[in-house]
Amino acid sequence: MPIKVGDRLPEAKFRVMTTEGPGWKTTDEVFKGRKVALFAVPGAFTPTCTNLHMPSFLANLDAIKGKGVHSVAVTAVNDIFVLEAWKKATGADGKVEALADGNGEFAKAIGMDFDGAAGGLGVRSKRYSMLVEDGVVKKFNVEEAPGKCEVSGGQTLLGQL
Repeated sequence: MPIKVGDRLPEAKFRVMTTEGPGWKTTDEVFKGRKVALFAVPGAFTPTCTNLHMPSFLANLDAIKGKGVHSVAVTAVNDIFVLEAWKKATGADGKVEALADGNGEFAKAIGMDFDGAAGGLGVRSKRYSMLVEDGVVKKFNVEEAPGKCEVSGGQTLLGQL
């Protein structure tokens, strides 16, 4: 059953990049006591993710943070090395936190996984954006198709703040 507004995020671990190399962060470490704009992409370096979704958050980053959001984070079923390279390639380095969900465990736990095997992608995360306050989903925008970025962009989430 997919997560919905009012639900608490389940306990999960993300791979993150630290100054010492790859490390782990729990959902509590990312969301507890904080307001976080989280968006998910089916895959770093894919066209819609790179050309539409990430730029929509970068263009609205200051305005989103101006509404009291502590951080903006992206998650994907990619490894942390790919996400870090993608952040650098898109200009998001130092602006957006990468939360790697390499095995899709977080996506599955919140019911946002899909089978992309027909396109050679394996299990992936659906495209969405959400506002999370102290671990609770306050706003949630899910795309109907992975190649679309019509309701989950940074401008939509900004308009909901």
